[in-house]
This record gives sequence, C-alpha cells and structure tokens, in this order.
Amino acid sequence: MSHLPLAQLQTGDRAIIVHLHTPSEGLRQRLLALGFRQGRSIEMMRRSLFWGPLHVRIGTTEVMLRRQEAENIAIALPS
Repeated sequence: MSHLPLAQLQTGDRAIIVHLHTPSEGLRQRLLALGFRQGRSIEMMRRSLFWGPLHVRIGTTEVMLRRQEAENIAIALPS
C-alpha cells in the first residue's frame, strides 16, 4: 500500500490516516486533539484554489487545514 500526502486527496475522496510527520510537537498535539490519528478515516470536502486551505472531515469534525500542514499527513487510499 503506497502512502500519499493528504494534500493530494481530491474532493469527495476518502482515505485512512497512516502517519503524522509534523515539524513541531505543538502542531502534532493540536492535530491529535482535532482527531487526526492513525487509522482514522478522512474525507476531502473542499479544496481552495492555488495554495489555499483544505476542508476535511474526520468523523463528525470538520477542519480547515493549510496545505503545508496537509503535506505532512500521510494517508493511504482504501483498497
């Protein structure tokens, strides 16, 4: 199973979070508090144009996420 960054997920697609590669422990803790955990399902709701934020859903939580942060979240597409 190959891993992709969350930023590459297309609108309406679902994936499974595999790993958080965050540059700081503070960001990692914040993402964990929002539900970004290994094994959780994530859905891309909307993508802004160019390098704008991404709108994702994890369970019942919806989050706007910067693309640079989404590049550090590894996902796997369901088979």
